[in-house]
Parts: sequence; structure tokens; C-alpha cells
Amino acid sequence: MKVNLTQPAALARHTAFSRRNFLRGLGVSLSLPALESLIPARVLAAEAVAPGKLATTASGAPLRSAFIFFPNGAIPSAWWPTGEERDFQLGQTLKPLEESRSQLQVLHGLDHKEAYGREDGGGDHARGNGVFLTGVRLKKSATDIQAGVSIDQLIANQVGHLTRLPSLEISCDNIRKSSGCDSGYSCAYQYNISWRSATSPMTPENNPRLVFERLFGAGAPGERAANQKRRQLEQRSILDFVLEDARSMQRRVGVADREKLDQYLTSVRDIEKRIEQSERFGEIKDPDMQTPAGVPTSQLEYVNLMFDMLLLAFQSDSTRVATFVLGHDGDNRSFNEIGIPEGHHDLTHHQNDKARIAKVEKIDLWYAEQFAKFLRKMQAVKDVDGQTLLHNSMILYGSGNADGNRHTHSDLPIVLAGGGGGALTPGRFVKHGSKPTTNLFLSLADRMGVTGLERIGDSTGRLGNV
Repeated sequence: MKVNLTQPAALARHTAFSRRNFLRGLGVSLSLPALESLIPARVLAAEAVAPGKLATTASGAPLRSAFIFFPNGAIPSAWWPTGEERDFQLGQTLKPLEESRSQLQVLHGLDHKEAYGREDGGGDHARGNGVFLTGVRLKKSATDIQAGVSIDQLIANQVGHLTRLPSLEISCDNIRKSSGCDSGYSCAYQYNISWRSATSPMTPENNPRLVFERLFGAGAPGERAANQKRRQLEQRSILDFVLEDARSMQRRVGVADREKLDQYLTSVRDIEKRIEQSERFGEIKDPDMQTPAGVPTSQLEYVNLMFDMLLLAFQSDSTRVATFVLGHDGDNRSFNEIGIPEGHHDLTHHQNDKARIAKVEKIDLWYAEQFAKFLRKMQAVKDVDGQTLLHNSMILYGSGNADGNRHTHSDLPIVLAGGGGGALTPGRFVKHGSKPTTNLFLSLADRMGVTGLERIGDSTGRLGNV
């Protein structure tokens, strides 16, 4: 049962239900957002809260990082460029990125060795997702989840207080956190790339309307600020009730249930912190645009709309850390819009059939085209220091599988876009030999101003030459 938190009367009508059902239902609906203001005020607010270079460029403008995941790997022969570091030609799949070439690094030789099956056998798609931003060995179980903290959350833990939203997680896929999926692995692994702890994924939002309302508030233009203040008051009232009710339960439940309640109370307190953080930044800047209606029927419109939500989040400095799942690994979506009725995953097991390979290449190209549109929009927006949003960002685009036909996790298809505010050296095709992808994560975290992070997953050190 899900309680509508915008209607206090509805909440009161449900208090007659058992506390267990009430808390379970409210726990789902309590994953509520903080809202946003525009950049100039945000820069001042951030400096007041935490002076220094956390998530800022050398000019003092916000520095942003995003991790964008596409499913099922890519056909290697069409993906990789040819030529040398500076004198290279993009492969057929990445041709749409030509206009942003000067802001790109195509990174060769990055691996996720912990995604290989070894003694665990099948499940490469679940591992492709769950290992992508964590670099840890997943526990093969549908119920006993053990992953690791993802790089986006390690960054957000230190820089998230600078913005209304510590991080943003979005998806163009289904949302699943329980039951079994690929070869006995939990669906939590296969549908999430962002993890706040070894046992708790950061559930992405897949409805563009709800993403927009999380950023700017509900209602029509001109109404959103007042609606947000009213929502925050209602949230606080409900949180007070929930905390009081849960604490009274602690005295009457067994050890196992008490541990569950402790976890629940921790999530409630996190929501309290988000509300306080939202309030600290003052009134949001209301964009002069209508709220998206919801999930479009066209996948093309859907993906581009969610990319627009990510652009808005960075442009408004709502957050400086984001993840975007275009589709989970193993996704078997068909692409009728480009004349491909077969499922994507089925096609990737092409067994060297040229016709099937050509169709997978066409799907790979389609994803790259949408990413290229996003980069062009980032390049067109001026930041507070006169540079572009793309220059002041680090955008990783990649997949947890390399060759989908063989389920390999070495030489992953990864592009790093943006200049990192001058801290990166784009415009290159860089061959790194064979290095853990997590080494790159450490280097990106350094540029975000993160301190004290010596290792993530299977990292062996910082990745040089980025």
C-alpha cells in the first residue's frame, strides 16, 4: 500500500492498518526529493558551506560528474577508433560524436575482472551492471545481497552537501530491487548501478515527470516554490509521526525485526537531512517550462527527455553527481523505430552471423547518437565562468560488457567526455594497456576534490594520462 504524502487526510485514514504494513508502504513513498535553485546563488551557498575546491573547477565554477550506462556491450570492430592518440579516426559506432571530438577521450584497455564468472558461472549481465561502478565481486544470491559502494556515491558522500540533491539517479528501464534475475543473481544487481552501501542500491527514477518535480517542484510554472514549501512541511510532520511510531515499536519487537527497524530509521533520518539540505539553499529557481507529462511511448523521445532532465539538473546546479541507466545489461528491448524487431540481447549472441552483427551495430549506433545529442546540448550551454557545461564536466559513457557475444569484461567500451574544468586532457584515443576501470574512478574522484579515498573495488592505483 502506498500512502500519498501530499494528502495528510489520506494518511490519517490509513493509521488503522497494522504498523508493519504502514511502515512498509510509507517506506516506499518516503523516497522523496529535495529541490533546486540556479547556479550563481548556488556557487555562493556552496562556498559558504564548504570553502575550497570540492566539486569545483579552477575558476570556481561547479564541476560535475555523470556515469551513463548502456546495455549489452558493443561490437568491438565498429566501436574502436583507428590511429594514434591524437591522430585517430572514430569507429563507425562513435561517428555521431565527431562534433564533440575535442571534448572526448576514448579509453582502451579498461577492465572489470570481478565481472567474470570464474567459480560463480553464469550471470554476466547481472555482474556487468552490479560491478560497473563498484568494481567488487558480487555475492551470487537472489536474496543475500552483497555488492559495494559505487564511485558516484563515494563522491556524493563528500560533495553532496554542496547541492540540494547529493546525487541524482535516473533510468529508462524498469525498476527492480528484489527477486532473482540473471542465473540466480538478485535483480538488484541487474537493474542498478548506483550503490549507497554493499546491501542498498540507490533506486533510480524512471519517470521524467517525477525527475522534473524532484528538481523543481510540482505544479505549473509560478506555483512550484509554494508547493515545495508546503510539501516540506507535510513531510516533516509525517516524519515526526513515523519516528515516534517506529521508536515505540523497537521496545516490543525481536532482535531481527529491531535490526530492520534500525535500517528503516536510518533511511528516515537520511530523508530528514535531505529536507534540511533543501531548505538551506532557499527558494528554487522555477524554470519557464511545463512539467513533462510522464514516460513517452517512443523510446527515442524517452531517452532524449531523460537526457534533458540530466542537463537541467547540471545546468541548475541541482546536483553535481549523477547516474543514468539507458538499459540494464541483458536488456532484450526491440528497436522497431529503427527497423529492428528482434530483441537486443538475443541479437548480441550473434555467433558471427553478419546480418545479426549489422543489427547490433545499428543499435550501438542508436545509443551513441542519443549520447552525442546530449553532449552537443552540454556544449551549447554557457556556465557561470564563461566556459561550457561540457568543459566543466566529466561524463563517463560505457557498458559493463565488452563483447556481448562472448560476455567479456576486458577492453570495456568506455568514453570519457568533458574537460573536467581543465583537469582532463580530451581530444584523444588513449590505450591504457590492461588496467582496472576502478583506477579511472579514483582519478575522477581526485578531480572532484574527494580526499582520503585510497581504493575502490579492485583498484590498484590512480589511472594516469587522463
